[in-house]
Amino acid sequence: MTSPSRSARVLVVDDAATVRLYHRQLLSEAAFEVAEAVNGLQAVELALQTAFDLFVVDVNMPKMDGYACVEALRGPTVGTDAPIIMVSTEDRGPDADRAYAAGANLYLVKPVDGARLVRLAAMLAAEGAR
Repeated sequence: MTSPSRSARVLVVDDAATVRLYHRQLLSEAAFEVAEAVNGLQAVELALQTAFDLFVVDVNMPKMDGYACVEALRGPTVGTDAPIIMVSTEDRGPDADRAYAAGANLYLVKPVDGARLVRLAAMLAAEGAR
C-alpha cells in the first residue's frame, strides 16, 4: 500500500484579510495546504523557513509590494522556482508586464473567479513538481 502524496503547499500573500480568507478557503477545499502572509516581507521570511509549491501574491501591499516580493522570491537569497500567481485590481497591461518581468508565472485581475484560481493553481503546482 502506497502512502498518499503530500498536499501542495501554497502561500497566499495579501494585506486584505477577506481576500486571504477567500483564497485559503478555495485552495484548502481543493486539498492544498495553505499558509498566509500579510505582506511581501512576511512572505519572504516564510519562504526562507518553508518550501512552498506555489505562491499567490497580491500587488498592492504595505512594507513590500508584490513586485518586490516576487523579485525577492526569485532572487539569490530565497531562490525559489515555485510558480507564482500575482493577483491585483490593476488591470492595465503595464502592470501585468511588470509582474512577468519580476518573475511571476501568471497575472490575474481581482476579483478572481474561484474555480479558475483553483484550476490554475493545480496546473501550476503540478508543473512545478516535475
